Amino acid sequence: MLSKRDMDELRQAYDILEHPGFRIQVMNLIGKPIEKGIALLPDAVENNIAKACNVALKKAADIALFTLQDSEEEKPSNWFHRVSVWATGALGGFGGLPGTLVELPISTTIMLRSIFDIAKGEGENIYDIDTKLAALQVFALGSESASDDLADTAYYSVRMGMAMEVRAAYQFLKNSGKLVDKGAPQLIQLLQKIATRFSIPVTEKAVAQAMPFISAVIGAGLNDIFIAHFQDMAHGHFTVRRLERKYGKDIVEQTYNSFRAQE
Repeated sequence: MLSKRDMDELRQAYDILEHPGFRIQVMNLIGKPIEKGIALLPDAVENNIAKACNVALKKAADIALFTLQDSEEEKPSNWFHRVSVWATGALGGFGGLPGTLVELPISTTIMLRSIFDIAKGEGENIYDIDTKLAALQVFALGSESASDDLADTAYYSVRMGMAMEVRAAYQFLKNSGKLVDKGAPQLIQLLQKIATRFSIPVTEKAVAQAMPFISAVIGAGLNDIFIAHFQDMAHGHFTVRRLERKYGKDIVEQTYNSFRAQE
């Protein structure tokens, strides 16, 4: 049985992970035109965004994991990372859709580093293979799509949907010691599955930034919403993992799922 404090933390994680509201926040900043823009988006553009997401995740994983330095700092430096993506968002605001695709690998790398800071703050060993994979999975959280096999947005359903790829990637990493290897099908399959969901908020952001009235200020605001969304997902995700380590996965999952019945 979870303590009252841990129960409250799990409930907060549930609220974050199950009700992210990314599109609502973007619409509040931009307005209703984003809905029409997404509906009218050509398939070719969506395909380009999907490819860009896949590339961005591979590059971000490589850069963030091999340049991440160990430190004694315990609190996540979320504001440093948010200020960094404000700058890239300001540049993307001038460039529209092409600008978004150019700055995407940079902002994704910054976000992944922020995710690692959050993981460390929740007691994770950021050099552990399991933590590295868990950090990458954050980019698959908080999105929904009818076009993939992770259409269920429920947190544990998404984790279960990636379980096979995660296990295969873990075994590969355990044996090779390398996180990013272009010739490793285990990693490619996992990153592709993550990219499928990551591309959903990226598409929404790209459509918003492609609107003619977007300025550098609004571009920075969009990136602030973007990184805040994934920081929230990371906080929820690693809170759940911390409680799983304390109480066991089955107990935490059952308690987590019980919150849905209370809604």
